[in-house]
Amino acid sequence: MSTFPVIIVMVLYFTSIPIAFALLAAGLAYFTFGDVGTPPDLILQKFITSASSFPLLAVPFFIMAGEIMNYSGISSNLMKMADVLTGHLRGGLAQVNVLLSTLMGGISGSANADAAMQSKILVPQMTKRGYSAAFSTAITAASSAIAPVIPPGINLIIYALIAQVSVAKMFIAGYTPGILMCFGLMLTVHLIAKKRDYQPSREKMASAGEIFTQFKQSIWGLLLPFGIIFGIRFGIFTPTEAGAMAVLFCIVIGVFLYKELKWEHAPIILTNTIISTSSVMLIIIAASVFGQYMSWERIPHQLTKSILAISESPWIILIVINVLLLVLGMFLEGGALLIIVAPLLVPLVTTMNIDLVHFGLIMIVNIMIGGITPPFGSMMFTTCAITGATVGEFVKEIWPFILALLIVLVIVTYIPSVVMFLPNLL
Repeated sequence: MSTFPVIIVMVLYFTSIPIAFALLAAGLAYFTFGDVGTPPDLILQKFITSASSFPLLAVPFFIMAGEIMNYSGISSNLMKMADVLTGHLRGGLAQVNVLLSTLMGGISGSANADAAMQSKILVPQMTKRGYSAAFSTAITAASSAIAPVIPPGINLIIYALIAQVSVAKMFIAGYTPGILMCFGLMLTVHLIAKKRDYQPSREKMASAGEIFTQFKQSIWGLLLPFGIIFGIRFGIFTPTEAGAMAVLFCIVIGVFLYKELKWEHAPIILTNTIISTSSVMLIIIAASVFGQYMSWERIPHQLTKSILAISESPWIILIVINVLLLVLGMFLEGGALLIIVAPLLVPLVTTMNIDLVHFGLIMIVNIMIGGITPPFGSMMFTTCAITGATVGEFVKEIWPFILALLIVLVIVTYIPSVVMFLPNLL
């Protein structure tokens, strides 16, 4: 019975049952038929208490802020900013795609939301300019992996709660890996565009005056992530309150400055926020029940012993963990994987004296790479469903971008100062 719930999860997941229901079924099966000594009331309490967390209120607030951005003019101004900065480069619209994900990541915080938005807005423009649909889809999925790494990504908040580390430190630690991912993808785009003769979207580089003019228009969206970190760092508001402030800020900008946010947008924004939040929270609840089973069976302790039996070197351990996460990321959705695996691995890396903030960024970058990797990468399916590209075509185009992101993962893993430089300044 100790491994039976894991088998249930795998069987249900591979028969196309959503991961939240697979985890719930496995956890309930264990406590109903395996551990009959636990009263059902305690399991039901776990359902309630796992969702009754004040810091988790930040999740719907940041999701709503990302939704408001799409209707308030913030997203469109960020796209124009990305265009004046990179539109003149070889493969201009693909470069804009990458930079926009980097600029948007600080606010939308969701890889799938970023992938869906850019699939609808940028990919049609790219195909009109001569880019293949498969290449446009691949770079859109790859660039969306940046979004949750740059603050205030939702995964950064969830990991901070699991590992009991500072949300502010997780936020500020995300900037360097996110920027490295941006540079890695932009370089890859340049090499592919040069080979295929993809042309820039602008005839020449924007003038300093044009860049400054667009910067003034886009500055509100650009300053939002820094305002959030500043407010948390100096105790002006908590991470949860920061989410509420982000919503308020986006509303004010959309109504009074850009004047694009209208009352008729409210039902759409609220509906999308509720749908996205409910899916995230259901996974958190299901994973907490499944985590109760793993704790009951002392699986984290057994996993720690098994990995330490391989080697006691932190370098070797990190290789093993990275390979494990990459494989799991090919099959499980990123948020669910983080919630399931982080409680297992945090005790292990603590015994190895690996900084938990550093390890959190390793996990999140790794999981995001899994999200674009066949056979079940969530961003792969999101982008292909919207653009109409086949998975087979997508797979042929995505490998150079996966390689670029793996190089960034190696840098993030084995040069801790890259991640910890900014948090250590705190």
